[in-house]
Amino acid sequence: MPGPDAAARSARLATQIHAQIAAHGGWISFAGFMETCLYTPGLGYYSGASTKLGSGLKDDSDFVTAPELSSLFGRALARQVAEVCALTSPQVLEFGAGSGKLACDLLAELERFDALPERYCILELSGDLRARQQALLEQRVPHLAQRVQWLDQLPDRLAGVVLANEVLDAMPVHLMVWPQADTAAGWLERGVASGPEQQFVFVDRPAEPRLHKGMATRIDDALEIAPGYLTELNLAAPAFITSLAERLDRGALLLIDYGFPVHEYFHVQRHRGTLMAHYRHRAHDNPLILPGLQDLTAHVDFSAIAQAGVQAGLELLGYTSQAHFLINCGITELIEGDPSQPAIWLPQTNALQRLISEAEMGELFKVIALGRGLPDGLLGFRRGDRCHTL
Repeated sequence: MPGPDAAARSARLATQIHAQIAAHGGWISFAGFMETCLYTPGLGYYSGASTKLGSGLKDDSDFVTAPELSSLFGRALARQVAEVCALTSPQVLEFGAGSGKLACDLLAELERFDALPERYCILELSGDLRARQQALLEQRVPHLAQRVQWLDQLPDRLAGVVLANEVLDAMPVHLMVWPQADTAAGWLERGVASGPEQQFVFVDRPAEPRLHKGMATRIDDALEIAPGYLTELNLAAPAFITSLAERLDRGALLLIDYGFPVHEYFHVQRHRGTLMAHYRHRAHDNPLILPGLQDLTAHVDFSAIAQAGVQAGLELLGYTSQAHFLINCGITELIEGDPSQPAIWLPQTNALQRLISEAEMGELFKVIALGRGLPDGLLGFRRGDRCHTL
């Protein structure tokens, strides 16, 4: 259970959400609920003071990301960043930089082979995380910290590398339900209402035309959806890609997240969707509790991401699993020491196994590259490219 201070913050946010629901006639979309829970200034999950990101089950964090797990991730990724910067512009923009660990690892590795970017920008919505990033950079790479600049909004023009690790999955999603009866009416939208004892409850209602249109573009008519089929529609992520594409002069978007191509995302067996909540290293399926204290995520439809980029004038440069991407970038060559030094060797090989194993992050996480002004055959996609599956 959360401590008294955290519980009080959550209660204040819940009061605000109940007021929103009342102001909108007793119902708000789940996308609106999710956005409020995650991003409300001072009270939302990414604006509050919780630890969020950690390196294991023994800390007070809620989940572990690849950069927190091991510096091997950032060091391997640095090789792809260096290649793109050398071909375009020596600039990096990272979205949602978490604790700042990935920025530290990237900058340190890029310095090792004399490929430091002229500018490393971070666009971070959370003031709490921004402060953590600044402190970590000053601690780990103080001589490089002056290269890092924090932005409050998206620049008008972009070049070089735009990097987003586990950003798309935290964008608000609409919950869509195929009705139990009267399927001629089409999709229902599952939203949030106020229930007894100040609890939140799900309530379905007919979906707006724009959501019907969105689902029609994602789900093939040949897919036989059973009554009660639940899924997500993420309108924010493709809009985000379009916005980046409009600003990108020359360079690549590198997006790393967990998800599937469209035919796997909307598979008939994935009838409960992918929405999950994360709290203290526990994943569960009740997003309506502990508002502001738990992370809410949904898997990424990578086909929609690719389509948005191509329609906005970008080229699809690669799509593969995290395992293939990291191996292509030489992660196995970064292990230091040898088996006769187990204190050094084993932690690295254990982390490597989690990063590239199909049973861990290696297969669930994918990497997609969209860009302009770059040749085919980027380093991270030279083997195991899966663009044909999108």
